[in-house]
Amino acid sequence: MPPPLDDETRYRLLKLLESKPELSQRELANEMGVSLGKVNYCLRAVMARGWVKILNFNNNSNKRAYAYYLTPKGVEEKVQVTARFLKRKVSEHEDLRREIEQLMREVEERKKGAHILDGEITPSSND
Repeated sequence: MPPPLDDETRYRLLKLLESKPELSQRELANEMGVSLGKVNYCLRAVMARGWVKILNFNNNSNKRAYAYYLTPKGVEEKVQVTARFLKRKVSEHEDLRREIEQLMREVEERKKGAHILDGEITPSSND
């Protein structure tokens, strides 16, 4: 079995396949911002796990037309990976919010003892 995919890649791939099963591997690569080789690797991994099935449209004028469909197992995995992805993003958001608040306090403290001239912070004459 292929090595595990990280949650973000898994989430993005499963979300795209669920909403646009007709995308080619090249189109998936463009949408995800990754290489064609990575998409091929990822598709093989999710198919090996039974999360995605591929359908080939032999009657189509384009004999290479495929569609990737999430299996019931794939839909369940997408729900789980979405929950983990959301939890991580909320945590990152909270960390960033705290960092921004700290930076704002630092700027306000610096402003109390400094003058701003032409966008430059200079020490006040009281220092």
